[in-house]
Amino acid sequence: MSLREDIIYESMRLFSLKGYINTGINEIIESVGSSKGGFYNHFTSKEELFYEVLSNAQKIWRNRVLDGLNQLNSPLEKVIRILENYCDRYLKDSDNFPGGCIFITFSVELDDQHPQLMQEVNKGFVRVKDLLMRLLEESRELGELKQDVNTDRVTELIFSGMIGSSVLFGVDKSTVALDRSINALIDFLNEVRNKENLLSKLQSKKSSTMN
Repeated sequence: MSLREDIIYESMRLFSLKGYINTGINEIIESVGSSKGGFYNHFTSKEELFYEVLSNAQKIWRNRVLDGLNQLNSPLEKVIRILENYCDRYLKDSDNFPGGCIFITFSVELDDQHPQLMQEVNKGFVRVKDLLMRLLEESRELGELKQDVNTDRVTELIFSGMIGSSVLFGVDKSTVALDRSINALIDFLNEVRNKENLLSKLQSKKSSTMN
């Protein structure tokens, strides 16, 4: 990696552990074995570094959490895959995020002191909720969910559950508790699933296999 990439990577790890505010430039410089001159050759300020770290963290999130979605036809199965990936491929990624979800860390510390930075973080949360809502609405339209299911409420429940799981995991680092929390969300989705639609698909698949 180049020095610029090293600075972004090490800053992302430090921000995940200590937060943006509590991580000083000197600490970042020390972690990459560079100097202030080396830092300022690539970044004009700590705030500029923040935006680069945020962008890189979002890229990792997309690559990890959305992995395999294109291979699935069912919108409901895509939501379940998102939850599984969020748990196993993102939150448990201690190499990039040793302190847990970096977006949660940012949201806790930046709201009052750096609202302009928090606005950028919040855009990501909005996009996640919009994705969940779109997939759940598609799922209901296809008959995968019971028709009386309120997709607004389900979206809020799933999103809040993801955030809550992230917060708890950031505190205790218990993979057992994390798995239990995410599995509870998946169990809920299976409870509101239209079982008749699922049975019909299984029977159709079985029939086509026999033919």
